[in-house]
Amino acid sequence: MTVIQADDDTIVLDNVQHFYLEHIFESGQCFRWNASSEGSYIGVAMGHVLEIRQQGPNVVLHPCTMEEFERVWRRYFDLDADYGAIKHSLAGDPTLDKAMEFGYGMRLLHQDPWECLISFIISANNRIPRIKGIIEELSMRYGNQLEYKGRIYYDFPSPNELARHTPDEICECRCGYRAPYIVETARIIAGGEIDLKAIESMEYHEAHRALMKLPGVGPKVADCVLLFGMGKGEAFPVDVWIKRVVEQLYLPNASLKDIKKWAYQRFGRLAGIAQQYLFYYIRENSR
Repeated sequence: MTVIQADDDTIVLDNVQHFYLEHIFESGQCFRWNASSEGSYIGVAMGHVLEIRQQGPNVVLHPCTMEEFERVWRRYFDLDADYGAIKHSLAGDPTLDKAMEFGYGMRLLHQDPWECLISFIISANNRIPRIKGIIEELSMRYGNQLEYKGRIYYDFPSPNELARHTPDEICECRCGYRAPYIVETARIIAGGEIDLKAIESMEYHEAHRALMKLPGVGPKVADCVLLFGMGKGEAFPVDVWIKRVVEQLYLPNASLKDIKKWAYQRFGRLAGIAQQYLFYYIRENSR
């Protein structure tokens, strides 16, 4: 891959491999990216609006300077990871081989841990369209405005901002029973009782236990935050889709503990990307 500054606010990734927008943005790992009528995706992340499109073997990012790309998007899109080597390391399992072929352009995003945390608290017992709607509503009410092509977008609200509001106010964003979890978690983070940066520096098991102390954070939500927001590759979120495929193909009648132990023993620090390939493959083919 070669990174080219095409003009003042456009970056082109020339001949980027293992990168396909639909596989990345429609795989359940993020909620702020939406397909446009022109075939691109437009999203808000890390305090920026970005439009990204695929043109043959190239990927075009706009508006984006080289400085912004190096500071934000290179890490966000995991562009320094060798996904060819990752797939080679995971190869040999018939189901996973099919999943990797199906989701050939999958990458794990490195999202903002705070936004990731609240997003996956909202995701509990929820469907993706509704999750996206709730997050958008929270951002519109309490986030900072960003403008792109004459349209207003909204950054995700900070812990300090959400901590200022009551559960009843947050509930107006259709959060339901999750509203108290969101407010209390915001107050804990804003008050410094729990430091997300410190958790990110912990080893996986310690970090998992630390996140589970927050309201509304169970094992799956903690694993999602660790995988998609903190880069813990050994995290293996288990939802109904993953539990079903593991029980059918690998471990009949397995407990959550059994599945997570099996995943780490089988895939090690690549467990998270293996999970994402399997999740996308099973969910899309069951529709």
